[in-house]
Amino acid sequence: MNMACSLIEHKRINTTLAKAKALRVYVEPLLTKSKTDSTHSRRTVFSYLKNKEAVTELFREVAPKIADRPGGYCRIIRTGFRPGDNAETAMIELVDFNLIYGSEGGKAAAGAAKKRTRRGAAKKKEGAEGAAEGAEASATEAAPKAKAPRKKAAPKAEGEEKPKAPRKKKSDDEK
Repeated sequence: MNMACSLIEHKRINTTLAKAKALRVYVEPLLTKSKTDSTHSRRTVFSYLKNKEAVTELFREVAPKIADRPGGYCRIIRTGFRPGDNAETAMIELVDFNLIYGSEGGKAAAGAAKKRTRRGAAKKKEGAEGAAEGAEASATEAAPKAKAPRKKAAPKAEGEEKPKAPRKKKSDDEK
């Protein structure tokens, strides 16, 4: 009951995997019930949650977002193991309130980036000249750039010393 209230209020909570699976079974029928905003459904949901604020939040903010969804309101993502007792942990969240995976939220968060294609540059140019220039430009971009050959070191003059060999490590006897 408390975890269901926390999930409704915060939209995402971290817990163990077993509790997350049990919570999903508990809360999804309540979310389905909240789609119809009637006195009977409010009282039924309140009998499960026993928290006025959670019921109000559920019917005012959560229910309108999930109205067109036929089911599957919660997502469980495994997050690893807890260090103390090695219990498997998970994050449970309401699907429609995630900005990363959501269809409209993800685009708004990403700044509505334009779709990029490779062939778009050649089509935008006007006339045959523009198409030829575009093809040359795309060919130069696609071709790997050749590396400039390395210059060989100038021969050393007579009288210059050769680089010294690295020193040998002293053994324990020599120390």
